[in-house]
Amino acid sequence: MLNKIFAGLLILTPLTLVVEYLGFSPLTVFLMAAVAIIPLAKYIGDATEDLAVRTNPAIGGLLNATFGNATELIVSIFAIQAGLVEVAKASITGAILGNLLFVLGTAMLLGGRNRERQHFNTTAAKAACSMLLLATTALVVPAIFLATAGDQHLNDVGLLSVVVSFLMIIAYGANLYFTLHTHKHLYEGELEDEKAIAPKWSVRKGVSVLLASTIAVSVLSEVLVSAVRPVVAEFGWTELFIGVVIVAIVGNVAEHLSAVTAAIKNKMDLSLQIAIGSATQIVMFVAPVLVLTSLFIGEPMNLVFSTFELATIIFAVFVTNAVVEDGESTWFEGFQLLVAYVIMAVAFFFHP
Repeated sequence: MLNKIFAGLLILTPLTLVVEYLGFSPLTVFLMAAVAIIPLAKYIGDATEDLAVRTNPAIGGLLNATFGNATELIVSIFAIQAGLVEVAKASITGAILGNLLFVLGTAMLLGGRNRERQHFNTTAAKAACSMLLLATTALVVPAIFLATAGDQHLNDVGLLSVVVSFLMIIAYGANLYFTLHTHKHLYEGELEDEKAIAPKWSVRKGVSVLLASTIAVSVLSEVLVSAVRPVVAEFGWTELFIGVVIVAIVGNVAEHLSAVTAAIKNKMDLSLQIAIGSATQIVMFVAPVLVLTSLFIGEPMNLVFSTFELATIIFAVFVTNAVVEDGESTWFEGFQLLVAYVIMAVAFFFHP
């Protein structure tokens, strides 16, 4: 049923281009482009997983690192190119909050609705959370540096962001080496699940779907980003809210569905690795790539996030650590995570 729905939503890609050409309202164009990107993000995820199954774990991990958040990366690059750097930053914040609170909360709620509790590997979960905590530190340091050093050192913040970006990419590579080589026994359940999945498509079809979906996302991202400023001007939505809630959800639908489906099947280890791993990937891979790419675009982006954004990220990370530390979850914990996400989303809507 879901596959049919996503296949049907593909019609929105040409319709969005027609609606933009005919001069419909910016809000209509923005919403249609946002929804049209969702099935394309799903197909990018499917094609990546399909190709990864045919390779060894190391190459598969690299493929997922490169294309797992391709939609988020493409939309953010177009946002930076359009001068909407704050939207790109906000989408990073939103992706972290979405994965840790919304996705994990939904997974625990639906996975535990007919079960007293669900269990998962505490060591693997804590290792993932430790990596996420390191990633959060990398986001906090540039903001603290600017707050204590003063605006006269703004150029130094840009250089610091570049250095931190390189270090985060190296750290993420070490994380892949840890999970796929030296300590892969902690993730044997997940790896066995991946190996048990037979490829759905041929290599040619997988590559074709990946390229076509990526090109379509690129086109729609430009349409989506071009409508942001008119929507902000007409309806009063802030760039912060658009980035944190709308862009983040649109770019991470594939991970959302995969994590929730795994939890429903009582595969909580896999569900946690998808949710926490995707949040870590955003900070350790997507954010650094955006910083480095922005240097070539001519719209430099640094890693200085607002105090409100940092506070919500830190809160989400510590709440996730508290939830996973006992190695089990219940539907009520999932409900609590969802409530926390809704509170933050509403706060971002009203935040100036």
